[in-house]
Amino acid sequence: MSTLLYCATTNPGKLFEFRHAAEHLGAGLFTIEPLPGLKGYEPPEETGETFVDNAMLKATYYSQFTDELLFAEDSGLMVDALDGAPGVHSARFSGLGDKANNALLLERLKGVPQRTARYKCVIALMRKGQLLGTFEGAVEGEIIDNERGTNGFGYDPMFYCPAFGCTFGEATPEMKLQVSHRGEATEKMLAWLRQR
Repeated sequence: MSTLLYCATTNPGKLFEFRHAAEHLGAGLFTIEPLPGLKGYEPPEETGETFVDNAMLKATYYSQFTDELLFAEDSGLMVDALDGAPGVHSARFSGLGDKANNALLLERLKGVPQRTARYKCVIALMRKGQLLGTFEGAVEGEIIDNERGTNGFGYDPMFYCPAFGCTFGEATPEMKLQVSHRGEATEKMLAWLRQR
């Protein structure tokens, strides 16, 4: 019998990646579902200065609505030439969605030769308001000048992964899972739960 984990995200791309990770890394022991009624809850304001802050803030808030295990995450892109921006503001960098975020990022990097960057993800796991643990993942890459590929979401079409020689937008879900920040953080969480 699998262990149910509720996920506090309304982002379909993130939910897909969490479920995909559980399926391929969880040895069939875990089922990830969105928190029931999630879209009906007013989301908390993400006021944290770090991914850990925001992941814990969201997990604490949403765990009040269930007695089951629940996790929330915060993740984003950190570009070295922009002093780690967009960072915790990745999803709302432009305030106008993925396409506008990507365009703003390219505008900020115009004429900048050094494009190293990393994706980072932090998961906070809770039960009834009690923090059970935080789990982090990261992947190194660089930002290219044009979008390539239609897989993934967010900055994926511009995030070039040297390990594959392509962007995350061009990588298959299986390829991305091998190295992704979200896959790494999920794997750590599931490994911790298996030891309990």
